[in-house]
Amino acid sequence: MGFVVLLFGRDRHAISATAAPDAPIADGARTAIVMPICNEEVGRVFAGLRATCASLMRSGQSAAFDFFVLSDSSAAEMRIAELDAWLRLCRETQSFGRVFYRWRRNRIKRKSGNLADFCRRWGSQYRYMIVLDADSVMSGQCLTALVRLMEANPQAGIIQSAPRASGRETLHARIQQFANRVYGPLFTAGLHFWQLGEAHYWGHNAIIRLEPFIRHCALGRLPRRGLRNLEILSHDFVEAALMRRAGWSVWIAYDLPGSHEEMPPNLLDELQRDRRWCQGNLINSRLLLAEGLHPAHRMTFATGIMAYLSAPLWFLFLMLSTLLLAIQTLVPPKYFVIPYQLFPVWPQWNNQWALLLFTATATLLFAPKLLSVALLCWQGAREFGGAQRVAASALAEAAYSVLLAPIRMLFHSRFVLATLAGWEIKWTSPTRDNAQTGWGEALRQHGGQTLLGIVWAAVVYWLNPSFLWWLLPVVGALILAIPISVWSSRIELGRRLRRERLFLIPEESRPPFELRCLHLAQKKSPAPAGFVAAVIDPLTNALVCAASRPRAARRARQPGREALVAAALAGGPESLSDSQKLELIDDPYELSALHYRVWSADTVHPVWKRALEMM
Repeated sequence: MGFVVLLFGRDRHAISATAAPDAPIADGARTAIVMPICNEEVGRVFAGLRATCASLMRSGQSAAFDFFVLSDSSAAEMRIAELDAWLRLCRETQSFGRVFYRWRRNRIKRKSGNLADFCRRWGSQYRYMIVLDADSVMSGQCLTALVRLMEANPQAGIIQSAPRASGRETLHARIQQFANRVYGPLFTAGLHFWQLGEAHYWGHNAIIRLEPFIRHCALGRLPRRGLRNLEILSHDFVEAALMRRAGWSVWIAYDLPGSHEEMPPNLLDELQRDRRWCQGNLINSRLLLAEGLHPAHRMTFATGIMAYLSAPLWFLFLMLSTLLLAIQTLVPPKYFVIPYQLFPVWPQWNNQWALLLFTATATLLFAPKLLSVALLCWQGAREFGGAQRVAASALAEAAYSVLLAPIRMLFHSRFVLATLAGWEIKWTSPTRDNAQTGWGEALRQHGGQTLLGIVWAAVVYWLNPSFLWWLLPVVGALILAIPISVWSSRIELGRRLRRERLFLIPEESRPPFELRCLHLAQKKSPAPAGFVAAVIDPLTNALVCAASRPRAARRARQPGREALVAAALAGGPESLSDSQKLELIDDPYELSALHYRVWSADTVHPVWKRALEMM
């Protein structure tokens, strides 16, 4: 149905058609653009924020928006770098009073808790909230269009844009970007056709009506029944379901341009993200039968669960097939199974069932891709490198997906078992640059898979050599897992194929204004300030002191701060642990005292002395 909608180009149910593109934004439609971050790459975060801010100013509607950077970062160096980058952004864009930075002291419930804290403190001052991820970039036209759509649809609680992936140069990421840009529009248009006002919310690049969100979408803990960690982790699906349960609609503006995100740079980083998503989706199984949910959102929970449960089911299917082969090969067949049987029971092979299974699987996997490529070639594929290169890229992407499927199967099976066993995982921030996978790391992560593939192939070949050809796409991919993981992470290989115009996307051939701003900001981004700068540099020291809260009760409970200042003065920054640095930057009295002593002392540690000489 997505193919049909995009082929004819007319969708009278599309929410993007409900508001005039140049309609003025009402004075009361104040919108907060919030970016929750946690130990992210500071340069990339603020470069994306700068690009979004510049595009919004270009639209002429920036007066209706404020920006909030909501930090949950736990490292001292990271906090100082974020404050320094915030100050630089405000000074260079003249955005004081429009761009705000907040560091959260009590970091509970991860991203959902971060947003809940914002809603409690500042939610009453805004009508809408647009949530960005740390790698999100949105154009001013997209931001203002989302506000206009909310104004034109007073029953809409959430409107989700369809982010387009770009910005990576590794081969793996460029293949995923190509798949997102070629197949994604058909997928989201089909979702919109069936879901309409009961759509998904993906947690970022979306606008939210704050009053019902605060009233109906607060998340608590689930009752403890076996799983240890029962915080709701995949909060976005749950928040969309709660919004719809309260009577507010959730839409996908699938045809709205100007919404961008980035993909994981390599396979291992993608699998690290999948492990978090697996745990979050399996925990959501507790909500399948929750009272009052719309059937569409129950189906969302079910498909999210099956996205990961399908991996161990597929692995079990393959293991049972191999076991059946061993039984048929090693155990003589019984032609007479009951006493006094007159006619033998011959072994049967049902070719029709095998062909039906193969055809159904191939159709589900490849028909959407074929339809997407055909649609793109019909509508014009110049920005994708032309029809021939699109077809070649799609064939290569399909082959790459076939190779990755068994590797993902084993990883996802392990993730499911770990989640069901209640093993805790750290929800760390993903890599935001073009990280490459080394051979040692690939060996540690894929070595067991390679060994399993070799043993599995040898056993099947010993049982029945002809059966190995059917299993070769699985065991062959497992045997090649290490070089696949390494080579697909190579930046130079991705750039070489880009020069050949393979896996090309419009954001590479003709980047829009906001992405050009992003690339320019990343190139000009200076080295972030750190703990040494917070002690030595008067401006950075004043900034960090102003951002912390003096608490007399805390000072009374921690008389050892004076000793900590003395130790830092004598031993230098390397003598301090990260927790000790956090103690210092969280106490403006002691940090300013350390600053004064470093500047006024006759003898200081060589690190402080070198930093003073460079001022």
